Amino acid sequence: MNLFVSWSGGKDSALAAYRARQQGYRLACLLNCATEDGSRVRSHGFPAGVIALQARAMGIPLLQVYTSWEDYETNFIDALRNLKAAGVEGGVFGDMDIEEHREWIERACAAVGLWPLLPLWKASPWALLEEFWEAGFQAVVVATRLDPAFLGRPLDRDLVAEMVARGAHPSGERGEYHTLVTDGPLFQRPLRVELPPDAPRLGEHNGTWYLNLTVRLESRID
Repeated sequence: MNLFVSWSGGKDSALAAYRARQQGYRLACLLNCATEDGSRVRSHGFPAGVIALQARAMGIPLLQVYTSWEDYETNFIDALRNLKAAGVEGGVFGDMDIEEHREWIERACAAVGLWPLLPLWKASPWALLEEFWEAGFQAVVVATRLDPAFLGRPLDRDLVAEMVARGAHPSGERGEYHTLVTDGPLFQRPLRVELPPDAPRLGEHNGTWYLNLTVRLESRID
């Protein structure tokens, strides 16, 4: 079955895609939503072009939709309609336990007759994180509501423990933090995140700090 991946660029969509591929599904396309001007990823706030680099690193086609929050559902469903016309049969989503999100996903997919797959649903967040690390994925924190000092740090057990101690869900499921995946079993080539030496923060917006970063595609060294 051909599936698109609802792709944020972060750890949950990456692990969901990995699980789907392990189950024998074909990852036909990454679907990502960016701001109206195409500058930034809607969900995680980093430059939208980074998603294109991830797609190149994985060798998976990308469909990027530019949309406001007000028109998000309409434009998302239009994108699903186009994907179905191209032969896609369903979608992979990295949601875990927020029922309203699942209801929205099921409604959007049903509108065009696609099948939703949520391979992380109701799984233990700590078990998912261990699976993510043991599979060889790597990620950095690119947004947080907790403390800007967390920005740019590699996602590892110590960092997650620090964030949980500050009140975060282990996987940041309620927006406490977001990540950018830079390598792992889906990747043919890794990404390198580079931080400006003067100010490793983009700034604060609506209570969330965003990382100021640039990303480049590297060659795999055996």
